[in-house]
Amino acid sequence: MRRVVPLVLALSLAACAPPHAPSLPSGDGAPVSDFASAYTDATRGCTDIRTFSAVLAMSGKAGRTKLRGRLEAGFSAPASMRLEGIAPFGKPIFVLTAADEHGTLVLTRDNRVLRDSPAASIVDALVGVPLGAAAMRTIVDGCGTMGGTAPTAGRGYANGWTAVEFPDHVVYLQRVSDRWRVAAAAQGSLSVFYSDFDEQRATTIRLVVQNGGRVTADITLRLSQPDVNAAIDASAFTADVPADADPITLEDLRRAGPMGEAGSSGAIELR
Repeated sequence: MRRVVPLVLALSLAACAPPHAPSLPSGDGAPVSDFASAYTDATRGCTDIRTFSAVLAMSGKAGRTKLRGRLEAGFSAPASMRLEGIAPFGKPIFVLTAADEHGTLVLTRDNRVLRDSPAASIVDALVGVPLGAAAMRTIVDGCGTMGGTAPTAGRGYANGWTAVEFPDHVVYLQRVSDRWRVAAAAQGSLSVFYSDFDEQRATTIRLVVQNGGRVTADITLRLSQPDVNAAIDASAFTADVPADADPITLEDLRRAGPMGEAGSSGAIELR
């Protein structure tokens, strides 16, 4: 069952361990009054994004397993997603499609399929980060984690960051030149860090998951070839499943993935 994980194509010890995880500001900070306008300024380039596509170069670690690969990603608001594992030639290694947070994973080279499961659970089983279509879209867009509610408070810190609080998450802003930008976000066990900004958005996104004070996943995504608000046909988010594909379960995927009992202390390279 180890082969049901689409990233398991070659084992290698060439991948490097990720650098030490960055940290978020701690302590109470100082209350700030203009947090709402600062947040609006920081997110003005991503809140009106309806569709977004890019190539994502992935590296990092989930559990004891080092991961490396390239993904073609496409998103459509509010909660549609398509991720393809890129191979050097031929058909994709895998295709994950999701609409309204229900996903189907097709392992094209193994001719297996996981049907109609929560998209966040599929991504969690694959790379240890529980992100569904809507959350993945807003993170890759550069908006951090978004709960669809208005901010409730703001706190300023000595490093120049401002924490904008929402009922279930926090977005951290940094002022650069004459405007604010999203520098990080935190929701539950997940922290998101942005770096390497171009004129529009961050080109490097780091996802860190901690449970019980221990880092369980640390994944870096490097964006290239971004395309904003281009038309994406709705059929892109519907799985094309071969009639003879063998079914697998979400539990099969979890057991075989880097966070499951079959997890390796080596490296997994998508190529």
